[in-house]
Amino acid sequence: MEKTSRALFEARYILETGCTLRQCAAFFGVGKSTVHADVTARLAAIDPALGEEVARVLERNLEIRHIRGGESTRKKYRALRSKRG
Repeated sequence: MEKTSRALFEARYILETGCTLRQCAAFFGVGKSTVHADVTARLAAIDPALGEEVARVLERNLEIRHIRGGESTRKKYRALRSKRG
């Protein structure tokens, strides 16, 4: 897949799903750094307006990252408690 078209596919996927870079990378089978390069540098050169929209989604994901991490920890310990008792 060409880098330009991959960047556009990734950008549309992020906008549609609101996913994180890691989730997008897993979906497309590429690395997190590759997705980051695609949706920042490459996308800015291809379609700046789309790049700004994706940047807003990624910024929102950064802002709620601590909440997502706390939720994962809570689920982990809840599962451990249920196994014990």
